[in-house]
Amino acid sequence: MSAEIVARPLDPEAFHAFGDVIDTSGAPDKVINQGLCGRFHDRARLDFGDGHAGISLFDAVPRQMPYQLDLLERHPAGSQAFVPMSPDPFLVIVAEDEGDRPGRINAFVTAQGQAVNLLRGTWHGVLTPLGPSGLFAVIDRIGPGDNLEEYPLPRPVMVTLP
Repeated sequence: MSAEIVARPLDPEAFHAFGDVIDTSGAPDKVINQGLCGRFHDRARLDFGDGHAGISLFDAVPRQMPYQLDLLERHPAGSQAFVPMSPDPFLVIVAEDEGDRPGRINAFVTAQGQAVNLLRGTWHGVLTPLGPSGLFAVIDRIGPGDNLEEYPLPRPVMVTLP
């Protein structure tokens, strides 16, 4: 029998230990382009270690709920930001670190206009789009060495929506 967790709405305060919610909440930091554009400045704690920032496009297969989680991964050499290229929600699964292994698992579901940046070394689930489009821009570390650790879960966890 697998464990079950309920995904909750993505909230900057609840997510802060794992990364950043990238959105346009609050007033813009600057208004530019002759007053026609609000700039929401420096919204993520990007960290690329000994590499450099790269922008890649990921096209993931949309998933159905409930979602069976059986693998977590992390990137020890750099942060990783996921910016959806559609208004569709996606599932964000993260776990606390317990001695270089995933600990308590948290699941969040994004609202329209939200993206996330995962901090370096954060255990997380794979890219999990919930709408018909799985197209994302991903900003992460490009550089030498291995930047991926995978951890198959001993028992799957079912992730549900409220």
